[in-house]
Amino acid sequence: MSEDQERAAPPLRADAVRSRSAILDAAVRVLNERPHASLAEVARSAGLTRQTIYAHFSSRDALLAAVVEQATIEALSGMDASSLDQLSPVDAMGRLLEIAWDLIRDYPLLLHLDAPGPPGSAIERHEPVLGRLEALIRRGQASGDFDDEVSSSWLAAATIGLGEAVGDEVRAGRMTVDDAPRVLRSSVLRVLGVVDAVTS
Repeated sequence: MSEDQERAAPPLRADAVRSRSAILDAAVRVLNERPHASLAEVARSAGLTRQTIYAHFSSRDALLAAVVEQATIEALSGMDASSLDQLSPVDAMGRLLEIAWDLIRDYPLLLHLDAPGPPGSAIERHEPVLGRLEALIRRGQASGDFDDEVSSSWLAAATIGLGEAVGDEVRAGRMTVDDAPRVLRSSVLRVLGVVDAVTS
């Protein structure tokens, strides 16, 4: 590589970063309104060509995966910023579920991305937060707030399953996004053995 090319490389990398960011922003904006929108629609919204999008993402699925990754990073940051370990297990679980549904409000497209999959696929999709969820459940079991008759891994799987079920109800129009957090919190706390789970 020539000296001139070396000097030119950093701006090109910066342009690539900006293009990728513009694509992701456009994808979130367009797909939140129209979950089945095409890459061409995303490209138009970003002010870019489809070729530019394909230079960053090999397929629509790859772009969706990047959007989900961005949403997951935001969720994890929200959990870390909430200092869940300083709250009681019950309050921490409530806060964790609130963060999850705040994310749905910001990324409604997420309700339309998860297609039915083989057993265990829901757990795999939630792998990034699974460690935090299981740690919180174990803490609640140790303190006597949560049921300790079953494993923390099973309770984590049940929590995720309830989240998937509530998402299905919202997607089908049988539950509103505003009602979902209350229903999910009440259901999860009951599964965890919290007798006085609040429903209001």
